[in-house]
Amino acid sequence: MLRTAEITTELTGAITGDNFHNLHWSSRLEFSVDCFICERTGRTQVYERGAERALCSGSRGFQSHYTAGRITAYDTTTGTDRLALRALVDFWWAPFKDARDDKPAMAPTSHPWVRLHLGSYCPEAKETGKDSVQTNLVRPYELRCSHCEFVIATDVAAPAIRLLD
Repeated sequence: MLRTAEITTELTGAITGDNFHNLHWSSRLEFSVDCFICERTGRTQVYERGAERALCSGSRGFQSHYTAGRITAYDTTTGTDRLALRALVDFWWAPFKDARDDKPAMAPTSHPWVRLHLGSYCPEAKETGKDSVQTNLVRPYELRCSHCEFVIATDVAAPAIRLLD
C-alpha cells in the first residue's frame, strides 16, 4: 500500500545579513521506515530529490538495498530570519512481522525519525560546509559554520512527521 508522510521543519536566526552563509536545504533526507523488503522495522532509508527509489540501510546480515520510495514534493521558504522546509515522501508499505524481533510493522514506524541535510558557504573561508538537523537532537540546536564558528541558524523545534491519508 502506498503511504505518504509530510515532513516539515523551520530554522530561525541569522539566515541572512552581514555574515550571510547561503544556508540551504540539501536534496537528500533520511527517514525511518518499516521495510517490507528486508522485513525489518525502523530501517533508515535514504531519499534523494528526483530519484525514483530510496535506499534502505538493511540490517546485519542483509546488505543495503533499493526500495520503493521517493520524494514527491520538496518546498523551501527562505526569509530574512527563517528557512523552512516541507517535503512529501511516498513509500510502499505492507504488513509483516520483523524477521528478527517478531514485532509487527507499522506505517510509519513506531518511532518516526528524520534527518534533513543542509549546505552552506562560508564567506570568510570561501569554503562550503554541510550540516544536518534531525528529530532526536537536543533543542535548541545551533548550526555553526565549521570554518568560522558563526551561528548560521538555530533549530528550536524537532522536524514534524505526519502520515497523510
